Amino acid sequence: MQCRGRILCLRLSDRRYEAGCCLPSFTILKNRSLVCLIVAAATLFAPIQAAPPKPLPAKPLENYDNVPALLRPNQFSPGMVSQFGNFTSYQVNVNSSGQNIVGDAANEPSICVDPTNPMKMTIGWRQFDNVSSNFRQAGWAYTTDGGASWTFPGVLENNVFRSDPVLNSDSTGRFFYLSLLQSFFDNMWRSLDGGQTWTDISPADGGDKEWFTIDNTSSTGHGFQYQSWSTAGDNYGSRQFTRSTDGGVSWLNPINIPGSPAWGTLDVDSNGNLFLGGVNLNTGQIWCDRSVNAKNGAVTPTFDQSTPVDLGGGISTGDVINPAGLTGQVFLAVDRSGTSTNNNIYMLASVRPTSANDGADVMFVRSSNGGLSFSSPVRINDDPVNRAKWHWFGTLSVAPNGRIDVVWLDSRNAANNTDSQLFYSYSTDGGNTWSPNVAISQPFNPFLGYPNQNKIGDYITIVSDNAGGNVAYSATFNQEEDIYYVRVAPSTGNPTPTPTPRPSPTPTLTPTPTASPQPTPTPTSTASPGSGPAVMVSPVPGSTFGSSTVTFQWTSGSATAYALTLGSTQKQLDIYSSGIIHAVSVTVTNIPTDGRTVYATLYSQVNNSWVNNIYTYRASNGSAPTPTPTPTPVASPTPTPRSSPTPTPTPTPTPTPTPTPTPTPTPIGSPTPTPTPTIVPSPTPTPRPSPTPTPTPTPTPTGTPASGPAVMVSPAPGSTFSGSTVTFQWTAGSATGYGLTVGSSAGAADIHASSVLHTTSQTVTNIPTDGRAIYVRLYSQVNGSWGFNSYTYNAFK
Repeated sequence: MQCRGRILCLRLSDRRYEAGCCLPSFTILKNRSLVCLIVAAATLFAPIQAAPPKPLPAKPLENYDNVPALLRPNQFSPGMVSQFGNFTSYQVNVNSSGQNIVGDAANEPSICVDPTNPMKMTIGWRQFDNVSSNFRQAGWAYTTDGGASWTFPGVLENNVFRSDPVLNSDSTGRFFYLSLLQSFFDNMWRSLDGGQTWTDISPADGGDKEWFTIDNTSSTGHGFQYQSWSTAGDNYGSRQFTRSTDGGVSWLNPINIPGSPAWGTLDVDSNGNLFLGGVNLNTGQIWCDRSVNAKNGAVTPTFDQSTPVDLGGGISTGDVINPAGLTGQVFLAVDRSGTSTNNNIYMLASVRPTSANDGADVMFVRSSNGGLSFSSPVRINDDPVNRAKWHWFGTLSVAPNGRIDVVWLDSRNAANNTDSQLFYSYSTDGGNTWSPNVAISQPFNPFLGYPNQNKIGDYITIVSDNAGGNVAYSATFNQEEDIYYVRVAPSTGNPTPTPTPRPSPTPTLTPTPTASPQPTPTPTSTASPGSGPAVMVSPVPGSTFGSSTVTFQWTSGSATAYALTLGSTQKQLDIYSSGIIHAVSVTVTNIPTDGRTVYATLYSQVNNSWVNNIYTYRASNGSAPTPTPTPTPVASPTPTPRSSPTPTPTPTPTPTPTPTPTPTPTPIGSPTPTPTPTIVPSPTPTPRPSPTPTPTPTPTPTGTPASGPAVMVSPAPGSTFSGSTVTFQWTAGSATGYGLTVGSSAGAADIHASSVLHTTSQTVTNIPTDGRAIYVRLYSQVNGSWGFNSYTYNAFK
């Protein structure tokens, strides 16, 4: 008989039969009243799960191997606020002025929320003060306004190696922070003020990749804390579990867990029964263990049930997407909604599919019988199967009303198969059906900013409430590893929560991180220089500098302060950084004259938030003077007719508007018949050397309609639509693709979201006719990168 290897376990006390893991021999094991008869039973049992493509490491994932960095970064840039569709990601690891700290790194975020006041949250992470050293500390930041702004006071202990942050909150709103030390023991910290200050309340046993949960039910275990950790980096041999019955102050002498699960999480059901998930590092088998007496503080907990789980693949590490870290760990969560799905147990992980040599999928299973058995695995990412794509760092959370929220990083839209976006899906029926996947962040390169350790952490986290989920994740929008917070929520119009409802792997109008991360919910390249962020006027974006000294000028917009940086790569500051200024021009000297591409980032402070536009130039090569730096067109070079839907039809302000790509005033939403093509930027940005007040130096951030991103021609920005159907027309620019979104708020796409277009017009129907403000974004793909211009209109009424 061929051995397929399952253990047939007979519990003599109740004659229950359970499946366990396999040994390829015939042995009898005795453990109290449990007798396990190992049988070679190919005819009785199918194999549970194919082994992962490569063995999991038996050594700890966290090691002290670098001394603390000698120097801390002293350069700063405005904190990043990154908008994508309806979703806004706020940078968390900012200094006391809300600025990004250039040259540090942060990853592996864990978030907790005050259940008594959800506006209060704290995120902890691995803090690297300088990317030259992987010495990490326990960073944290807190918010009191629901995540719109964050305060990062520092680290729990200066120059103390700490890793694997895990945060949680109890039912009274006390926050707890479990932190791993260099010794592979950990400490429990507690905050009584929403994460603003922390106290080390006790050593807490522990080991590598520790995790903990708190019983916030009304069971006899209310307030108990349960902790488990990996078999690697374990000071207690094979003992991996402990419990605290006094709020984390003292801990049980660690005990064993059946199946030795590692790299997983814990949760309790509505009765206080404990469930624990993880993967055996020796066999690759994923397990779910249960204890029904852990809630009894008078006894040492025992695990009465241990169930092997098939997630359709194996946990993997060392993959190309995160070379020195995990592709995903095992997450377990329990439904305590009191509804028809109450006490369902859910497990999810990003796994390497069985028999696949590359890629990862987000896979989900459910148990509706207390963990005795689990459903067949379900693939959450809904793009076509492509083993070159990575759906990694999958994590889940269950809302009090039973909704399941899942987020993960996803490379489906990346031509290089590695640039990733944060994606979201949810289920309202216990995981039977799932909403279409929706991208909720801009793409980013996960390989940037490694802190002398080739990974961006091992996990991200989410905490859900009845309205949505609070997500903490790492991304490189600043060209370095930073922590971001984003709020996700199902759409009101079921079934899709999507601002861009396209499950296919086609590009989802995603402005790539190299094309201006557009860090704000405010319209960034606005057509009207009198409102919104500043827009660069001179030199004309895309032009070549005439020398090593250049004067930059911009519109004032509605900003109260500005900043300008120049770099050899996007977001780099190696050429120039102005600091905060209140003028609308600055002269920069000593710019290289080697013909390189120069990236200029113009920051604007609008409504107390920093936003930015990014422009590219060519450095002088030391010979020919620049053809188009347009000397000093006034600080607000606005195409004056912009603010009025009926500019005079005479094209006088510009010399021959000929090359304008057919902005014909066809059925335009403007109530007046003449949104004439002359409003469009003149094909020549009036190359006149004198700064005469009339030369209309381009109404938009681009220099000419023949180069740079597309510019809206009609309807005239700021005008009122004439009905519910509007045809939008724009210049071609030098773009190879376009996209159009129409929404009720800045960046929203609740009215319309196009696919990738290759025409310069599109007709949109069913626009509301209630007089509301309408926000339009026109996307352009230039040189392989997506960017956008934002416009506002008024709906017909």
